[in-house]
Amino acid sequence: MSASAVIFYILAGLILTFGVLTVFTRMIFRAAVYLLLALIGIAGIYILLDMQFIAAMQIIIYVGGIVVLIIFSIFLTHQAGEKLPRQLPKRIVWSALLALTGLAFTGWVVLNHAFSPAGVAPIEHTVRNIGIQLLSYQQFGYAFPFEVVSILLLAALVGSIVIAIKDKSQKSQSPNA
Repeated sequence: MSASAVIFYILAGLILTFGVLTVFTRMIFRAAVYLLLALIGIAGIYILLDMQFIAAMQIIIYVGGIVVLIIFSIFLTHQAGEKLPRQLPKRIVWSALLALTGLAFTGWVVLNHAFSPAGVAPIEHTVRNIGIQLLSYQQFGYAFPFEVVSILLLAALVGSIVIAIKDKSQKSQSPNA
C-alpha cells in the first residue's frame, strides 16, 4: 500500500468521524468545530488528488466563509456553551428517511452517469485554465455553479444573521427586562 493510499484512508476516517460528531453532538459550538475539521479534511483529499486550486476554494468558501459565519452567529447569541434540545423520535425517523433517500439518489447518479464525456479532452489543471472554465458559458463551463456558490454564501450570511438576532419575546422574558 502506498503512502498516498494510507494518507487517503486516514483523511477519510477523520472526515467520517468528524462528520458523525457534527451531526450527533448536542453542543452547538463543538458541532461547528467538528464541521470545520471535516471540511479541512476534504480539502486534504483535494490536495491528494493534485487539485490545489479546488482545495484552496474549499478552504476559502466553506471553512473561511460559511463555518466562520456560523461560529460568529453562535458567539453573537451567547449560546456557545449551551446544549441543543433532544429531537423528537418522529423528526429522527423523517431525517433518516430523507438522508437515505438522498444517499440512494446520489448512488444512482454515480452509477448511471458517464463522468468522462466522449470527445472531450481533459484540460490541464492550472489556475488560468480553471478560471477560464469557471467563467465560461459554453457547454462545459461552470458559470452557473459559480453563481450557485455565491447564492450559497448569501444564504449562509442571511442564516447567520437570523440566528444572531434575538426574538423580542426572549428579551421580555429575561430578568433584566
